[in-house]
Amino acid sequence: MIRKLRPKKSKAKWYVSFERKDRQPGRNHPLREAETFRNEQDAKAFARARLTDGSNINAGTLNPHSPKRTISSKQLRDWLNEPEVDDQAEGAVG
Repeated sequence: MIRKLRPKKSKAKWYVSFERKDRQPGRNHPLREAETFRNEQDAKAFARARLTDGSNINAGTLNPHSPKRTISSKQLRDWLNEPEVDDQAEGAVG
């Protein structure tokens, strides 16, 4: 019997996309990279660290996470200053 393996579902809800600063001339490297995170707090911590590098940063939620959020580089500082939200409590029925 042949079993089809299903890809593991990612538990990541957030991404942070940033410009690479270590590009070498003549090398074919992507201009941007992205990291994924399980919660908004981890995404914010990573974005803060990248902000010190002077990276152009965007962030947001991954599909099918709802509500959908997209944070542009212009909105980044406002997002970083928003009060922390417990991602685990979102969607909990009480």
